[in-house]
Amino acid sequence: MAQQASESAPAGAVDLVALLDRAPIGAFHIRVLALCVVIAMLDGFDTQAIAFVAPLLSAQWNLPMSQFSSAFAVGLLGLTVGALVLGPLADRFGRKRILLACTTLFGLFALLTAWSTTFQGLLWLRFLTGVGLGGAMPNIIAMTSEYAPQRLRATAVTVMFCGFPLGSMLGGFLAAKIIPVWGREAVFIVGGVLPLLCVPFLALKLPESARFLVSHDKDAAGVGAIVRQLSPEGARLGAATRYYLPEEQISGFTVRHLFSQNRTASTLLLWIAFFCNLLVMYFLVNWLPALLKQSGYPLDAAIYATSTLNLGGVVGGVAVGRLIDRMGPFAILGTAYAMAAVFIGVMANAGGSGWLLYGALFIVGIGVVGAQIGMNAVASSLYPTGLRSTGIGWALGVGRLGSILGPTVGGFLLAQSWAPEAIIQVSLWPAAVAALAVFTLGWVVRARPSTAAAPA
Repeated sequence: MAQQASESAPAGAVDLVALLDRAPIGAFHIRVLALCVVIAMLDGFDTQAIAFVAPLLSAQWNLPMSQFSSAFAVGLLGLTVGALVLGPLADRFGRKRILLACTTLFGLFALLTAWSTTFQGLLWLRFLTGVGLGGAMPNIIAMTSEYAPQRLRATAVTVMFCGFPLGSMLGGFLAAKIIPVWGREAVFIVGGVLPLLCVPFLALKLPESARFLVSHDKDAAGVGAIVRQLSPEGARLGAATRYYLPEEQISGFTVRHLFSQNRTASTLLLWIAFFCNLLVMYFLVNWLPALLKQSGYPLDAAIYATSTLNLGGVVGGVAVGRLIDRMGPFAILGTAYAMAAVFIGVMANAGGSGWLLYGALFIVGIGVVGAQIGMNAVASSLYPTGLRSTGIGWALGVGRLGSILGPTVGGFLLAQSWAPEAIIQVSLWPAAVAALAVFTLGWVVRARPSTAAAPA
């Protein structure tokens, strides 16, 4: 049963959360953040890779482009499975252990995709790659959140998650250059080799979450070693110092706790926002290259358009994080989603104007990709340590169901011979629903009884 640790704090023990929040930003924080950014970049590159090569595979294998909606969807199904299954496992076995396994998994199967020769084989490899990608994301969000001081937490999470659209953006530019020279296989070779090379480095340099260790009463010496690296205050504490977390403690089946302690409404609204926005995001990142190419743009220009969307996400993510830390999340994120809905309509009706198209894409990226980055920070703040990876993982998992639906609907509409502009315009409606859900979530959180366990 959930209970408040603060009601029975051990005598003489140090409040770890307060210590982490007082710590000045130093080399330890930067190292954790940088390693998580690298994983996010690799995640973004491998998630996007299939969209870069789908037009080539369509021609090479003599398959209609609409059939590749299943290739997009099965990868996203893997992301869903990874988030739903491996997120809760990390709350039980540790962030670092699951993260290393996930990075190995998606690197290995991304690499094997380079030698796929059948569409069926491609589907299986994309699914297994997705499982690893989906399991990695809630853990790097949780890890970043749990080491960042409260005053900079949203900024840290958004900066970290900017690695995802940055990896997609750089991957787009890289794919446009290497595909004509080395072929489509090179995209998957790069996407597989880089994560596998990172695994030993992560094993050596990435610490386990100190909050996880304390919440599970594990490795007291390891917690002390971490604390001594965090700040001068931590360095003065003795090796025998005990630590505690002044927050709700979670035991048993963690998923059911998403609906306890007055969390039901906030959890469901969070899921709606994730579902709708990830539907829009993955609809756009998977189908924009093909839809713009069908509209008459050359392939490299269509890929650059997707990179523009992700560039807007990087810029928007950093800006949104700072605004959240200063002004609170809900008005900022709700407005961003509403803005995205408006500019999707502008983009769909650009009428062949390149400047209008790319300008609208940049703003949509701020509202869709950038705001999703901010929502990850919100998700990490709604739940206590013992529930954080589960809460983030299930929000992402439910969101991935939307990300599966988005590309599937795109493929269906394309098969029905809808005009590319009309297909794009459909996606503004889920963005509007996400805006409404976030505004309502803000009201629910503000109205929640103060007796509910407050996450640290």
